Amino acid sequence: MRANSFLYSKPSQWGRWATHLAASWWRMLFLGAVALVLAFSPSTYTRAHRVATARQIYLGAWQVLPWFTALSALVSLVIIRIVLVTAFSYGLSGFALEMVVRVLVLELIPLSAALFVALRAGMAFNTAALEPLAADQSPDAAWRLRRDLVAEVSGNAFAVLTLAMVSSVVVLVLAYLNVYGLSPYGLDDYTRTVGRVFEPAVTVGFAIKTVLFGLAVAVIPAAAILEIQRFGRDSTSTMQPGAVRLLFVLLVIEAGSLAVKYF
Repeated sequence: MRANSFLYSKPSQWGRWATHLAASWWRMLFLGAVALVLAFSPSTYTRAHRVATARQIYLGAWQVLPWFTALSALVSLVIIRIVLVTAFSYGLSGFALEMVVRVLVLELIPLSAALFVALRAGMAFNTAALEPLAADQSPDAAWRLRRDLVAEVSGNAFAVLTLAMVSSVVVLVLAYLNVYGLSPYGLDDYTRTVGRVFEPAVTVGFAIKTVLFGLAVAVIPAAAILEIQRFGRDSTSTMQPGAVRLLFVLLVIEAGSLAVKYF
């Protein structure tokens, strides 16, 4: 019984549905643990594994980095101007820079990077390559599945981290230029404000949240693809495998991060 069949199931089948859902989440967590162990295992990185991983990092991060950075800079510039003008009009200019850093760098940039990678790469988790390999039980197919799985997971996780970090640096530079212009005399006040935002606990939380975003984007689509091979695809669904679950996990991570910081 598929998880999305709950709405069409009888009350007597809800127990089976709950069991299937719990097993599905467990398989996802187990796959994530296996992928992490393989990613940090030196024996994984043979020449073929290194080439496959480098290719996925190039496709997932380096190839789209200029375009994503330019797009995020353009959107961030608009938001920065709106925040600054609104703060000045209400006499709250002293809080404008801190608000920009908290909203854009801490919250919107990591989430937008995760969603971008998910839409571009994560939800299209090389279905055509992984499903036949998962169905084939030969030793060669198992080796190729391990190579492609580690490459996809590493590439997507690295892409989220790279896009988020580079875009955050660009937004911080744009924020300074919009508040202080090209003058170097605002550096002291700027560094104090940014340092006040990025206190140790917030910095650790920001890093953990970004890493969790990367792992979610990397693992959840892969687990959905492999689960489809075992239980079949829902013919009534037009969404990419794992899309709803991935969005749910991203929102839970973001909500948890906000709850820890502000409550």
